[in-house]
Amino acid sequence: MTRWIQSPEAATSRTALRERLLGRTAPSWSAVPSAAPLARAAAFATRHAFWLVPALITALAAWLRLVNLSAPHDLIFDETYYVKDAFTLLQSGYERQWPDEGADEAFLAGNPQPLEERSYVVHPPLGKWLIGLGMLAFGADNGLGWRFAPAVAGTLSVLLVYLVGRKLLGSILLGGIAALLTAVDGHHLVMSRTALLDVFTMLFCLAAFYVLLLDRDDGRRRLAAKVAAATDHGRRAGQLLYGPWNAWRPWRILAGVLLGAAVGTKWSALAFVAVFGLMTVLWDVGARRAAGIRHWGVSGLLRDGIPAFFTMIPAAAVTYLATWTGWLRTAGGYHRQWAEKNPEQAWPLVPDALRSLAEYHRSAYGFHRGLGSDHSWESGPETWLFAGRPVLYHYDSPTAAEGCAFETCSRVVTDLPNPLIWWSAALALLVVVFYWAGARDWRAGAILAGIAAGFVPWWFYPERTMFFFYTISFHPFMMLALAYVLGLALGPARAAGPPLLPGTPTGPPLGRLPAVAEASPHDDAATAEAAERRRAGIAVVGVFMALAIALSAFFWPVWTGQTISYEAWHLRVWLPSWG
Repeated sequence: MTRWIQSPEAATSRTALRERLLGRTAPSWSAVPSAAPLARAAAFATRHAFWLVPALITALAAWLRLVNLSAPHDLIFDETYYVKDAFTLLQSGYERQWPDEGADEAFLAGNPQPLEERSYVVHPPLGKWLIGLGMLAFGADNGLGWRFAPAVAGTLSVLLVYLVGRKLLGSILLGGIAALLTAVDGHHLVMSRTALLDVFTMLFCLAAFYVLLLDRDDGRRRLAAKVAAATDHGRRAGQLLYGPWNAWRPWRILAGVLLGAAVGTKWSALAFVAVFGLMTVLWDVGARRAAGIRHWGVSGLLRDGIPAFFTMIPAAAVTYLATWTGWLRTAGGYHRQWAEKNPEQAWPLVPDALRSLAEYHRSAYGFHRGLGSDHSWESGPETWLFAGRPVLYHYDSPTAAEGCAFETCSRVVTDLPNPLIWWSAALALLVVVFYWAGARDWRAGAILAGIAAGFVPWWFYPERTMFFFYTISFHPFMMLALAYVLGLALGPARAAGPPLLPGTPTGPPLGRLPAVAEASPHDDAATAEAAERRRAGIAVVGVFMALAIALSAFFWPVWTGQTISYEAWHLRVWLPSWG
């Protein structure tokens, strides 16, 4: 017999509300019965996996990103802009111009010679400051110096993918799968080994997403406690009409800081600010509905949405402004003296420095909107999910004196993703969309929110010159989408033994709590069938992961600038648009 109905008192108790809002949790390690040695042995192994899995994957990611990082000794692709800008930021606090000829060669020779004239740049300075930190530590005359900070950012993002996957999907295994796929994928690897800005944007946006996941749980715990406390004191009707205020959310302040840092690296992160802000408010609206609050829509928008706006946006704005400290504290930056030359009577209380910065932003925005020149490696967003035109960052043909052991050699750095991983992730989006729209799985919606923030805005600027490497901003969410689908292929974890992660929700795949039912004579048969299903899923996922890792090893030489024969390079050009 199935029990579906609870009394009002039981339904609004703190325990019931927490279970409804956060899901049931697996038992802690101490709760595993001592009389079940196999269960305790599995728990012991799982407890060590809790730390061992992320440690091993992060160590692998660090090795892949740091080994031979100084090669090639060249300013590849847009490194020629950002690395030299970072150098002048360290010297002057603002970007300066370089000679039209010979600037790269002098820089690579360890004799940088920037001009005194200020330079007009259209990206905020934070990412370049971070590149500069690596040059402070290891010098400006080698690739290790200017690529170290991106490599660290890429490595940290792999760890964050694990943390997000574990939190979002409730499984060490699925978090590890998402992180491992990120660690070995060529697109992420190359972006982590190249001194461009986008890897920092990705890191800050991913960190903000993880913090908002923590805020989701924290906010629901606070809501459950407040509703339960009110109903315990006889105010059930009032609290269930609109619900309590739930304004104090410290995790949202940190999320605002991280998003401000993302925008302070590249303006494209503004889309993440908007999408993540909307996402977290919708989570709160859903929490109020699950708590039984009658006017959950209105109260969620007013009592959660307005505080969220005035928590996250000011934190993001202050952080963004702080990234311009070097420009504000010096006098030589481009447009720095614009306000003094253009006095304004309508806004007398606004400092000249901020008026000059506002004009700089107006000018830079106009530049971005009008940026539309032909480039041999450009590609539109309609090709990105198919990796139709990855960017060839570097190509040369070394001679025998330079280590070539073949008739003709190639040394290549191409922003090419692992085809199996990337194409599978693109196909996985169809399943994720189905589970979001059809099954209303909030986890699928969260993954799609991250992808939409990094992908959709570029469709509104069809005339602008764009590149495949812009997809790095939502690359972690592509890996999470693939891990989500691989989790469906694995089947329920409980069929194979104890939950992988004690202390996390253990509801069914769609996140809904099942009805509480009495034991059935068919339980043993169902358990055996589920176990068989689980074993088949493990085999499928294991084969997929093995193939993905093998394919990454195959493409490794063209991701890291190894000297190979021209035929070996051509063997890796599967589509004409790749070479």
